[in-house]
Amino acid sequence: MKGEIIIENYYDIWFSSINIKNKYKLRLLELYDSNKIWNLNEKEFMSLKIRKDIFNEIEISKKKYNIKKYQNYIIKNDIKLISVRDKNNYPKKLYYIDNMPAYLYVRGNINNLYSDNVAVVGSRHATEYGRYVSRKIGKELADMNINIVSGLALGIDKFAHLGALDSRIGKTIAVLGTGVSNEEIYPYQNKRIFERILENGGTIISEYKLNTAPNKENFPLRNRIISGISDKIIIVEATKNSGSLITARYGLEQGKDIYAVPGNITSKNSIGTNKLIEEGAYLFKKTSDILY
Repeated sequence: MKGEIIIENYYDIWFSSINIKNKYKLRLLELYDSNKIWNLNEKEFMSLKIRKDIFNEIEISKKKYNIKKYQNYIIKNDIKLISVRDKNNYPKKLYYIDNMPAYLYVRGNINNLYSDNVAVVGSRHATEYGRYVSRKIGKELADMNINIVSGLALGIDKFAHLGALDSRIGKTIAVLGTGVSNEEIYPYQNKRIFERILENGGTIISEYKLNTAPNKENFPLRNRIISGISDKIIIVEATKNSGSLITARYGLEQGKDIYAVPGNITSKNSIGTNKLIEEGAYLFKKTSDILY
């Protein structure tokens, strides 16, 4: 049954921690389980037509990493590890996205990943209007038992999470661009929100292994997961080059409905949202606009 018990497999923990791109992990997991991948010899590996430097990195990792210590940390901190091969627990919505994460590290209530979810994202440099609107949307949707998905960033993301936390019913899911341990909270100003999400039955997820630093290239990539586990996406504020527009683009590619909150035409934070509306996104006026 979903979410009950996930066995922390030694070989999955090992393979999830290797520094190779997600696409190579996916390619190998399409063919073999992690136990078999551990035991592949060079001839077998090269027959798969995957670069030799990937094989070398895999071999180095067997000696380099203290997998038992890593495994003990995961178990001690109640971190669940879900493989793309785990058909019972891997979120089915993610099977339909390009470059689906080979592994997900999950803290908190795993069942939220299978529920009705709406992403609320926007500018890190939110205006007072944007902060108010995102918090209002977050609470109103959560009050209807719809989970709020966002990225735990400053600005719109933060206030969307806070809105859900204001509700006594709904939950919120934070998708990180770092690892999921307490030491990796980014930005650190949102540490208390991170803690409250877990305290209130919410969920923290990441495709990145523990001890992953906040590398700037990770955050645009994690946006495909924000849109992937969401049924609909609301962009509250966005500048011309806002990362939230990447989430909207992923959502469109995934066939999701995109909603944009209209804004003041003199504000740079409205350029992105107003353009989305001009290009065909649904105009968001009130929460009931997006009811299931």
